[in-house]
Amino acid sequence: MKIAISAAETSGDIIASALVKSLIEYQPDCQIEGLAGDKMSDEGCQRLWHIDQVNVMGLSEVVNKLPSLLRLRNSIVKYFSENKPDVFIGVDSPDFNFKIEHKLKQCGVKTVHFISPSVWAWRSNRIKKIKASTDLILCLFPFEVDFYEKHGQRALFVGHPLTEKLQPRQNYKPSKKVLLMPGSREAEIKSLLPELLSTVALMREQDSKIQFSLALANDHFKVWVEERINKLGIELSVGDAYLKIAQSDLVIVASGTATLEIALLGVPMVVVYKLSGVSYQIVKRLLSTKFISLPNVILGKEVVPELIQDNANGKNIANVAMQIIVSNNSKLVSELRKIHTQLHQEASAKSAKAILEFVNE
Repeated sequence: MKIAISAAETSGDIIASALVKSLIEYQPDCQIEGLAGDKMSDEGCQRLWHIDQVNVMGLSEVVNKLPSLLRLRNSIVKYFSENKPDVFIGVDSPDFNFKIEHKLKQCGVKTVHFISPSVWAWRSNRIKKIKASTDLILCLFPFEVDFYEKHGQRALFVGHPLTEKLQPRQNYKPSKKVLLMPGSREAEIKSLLPELLSTVALMREQDSKIQFSLALANDHFKVWVEERINKLGIELSVGDAYLKIAQSDLVIVASGTATLEIALLGVPMVVVYKLSGVSYQIVKRLLSTKFISLPNVILGKEVVPELIQDNANGKNIANVAMQIIVSNNSKLVSELRKIHTQLHQEASAKSAKAILEFVNE
């Protein structure tokens, strides 16, 4: 069996490496090749193109690299059109991979997309492109399957790979530690940090014993943040979010994937979301979901507080945060644990089985 695969980001390399491992365990004689990172290669994928050729950050970098990205994508399509695999798997990176899937599907190649884009939340009209490109979508969340079935697209819930890495913490004793996570993008960090620093000052007025730390996903804006928290007694760290989350009574976090990570660790949180006025009006019109945080979307109700735009100010955040700090949060933690139970499906193994069954139909 010949399997083609394309992972275009570092996060995709991590997820795809576990999938490659499972595919080889179930089908030892299969040949897997494509656009891959080091982790995928380590698990047995033959790398024809390196993930570094496409893994870029920032708008200007993408624009500068666009001609080479288009050439790479055309090379992948040409190679697999001439050397047809039994199946092509696009891992995340929908803007890059759906074009490849579309071309190969037209050539008669079966196509699978692993990790659904957030069409259930915004830009739902992308479903037309997805149906034209992909035979089977493997979904991380159960509610995504409902969306696809409604639109006549074949989809399967396989669970979330993060559940294999993150477990709800056990026997935690409150320590008056609050973690700030202002996001990873420049716009969200720069709009949220002033409000979070105001929150810190207001919370300290009510309880001087609360200890604050701030976790950044990378060091791109470390210097900028350091300049603003200097002498405020806030501990700054980079790249150790999981450890910091597990040690905290509460996390005040920018809406995004981090909210799911916090939920899987079973830690109370306050979710904040703030954009420029113009950007918010645009996003607001595109959104088609009642909640902005994944824990609430998954559970279908507001379990964790969400403070959006004008409501995401220092005073409001501090008030909500203090309510959580002084409360017994066992019910909240119990609800968050349900998310881990729901999403823990051994995603890599389940995905591999689904792909092999699909190929053999």
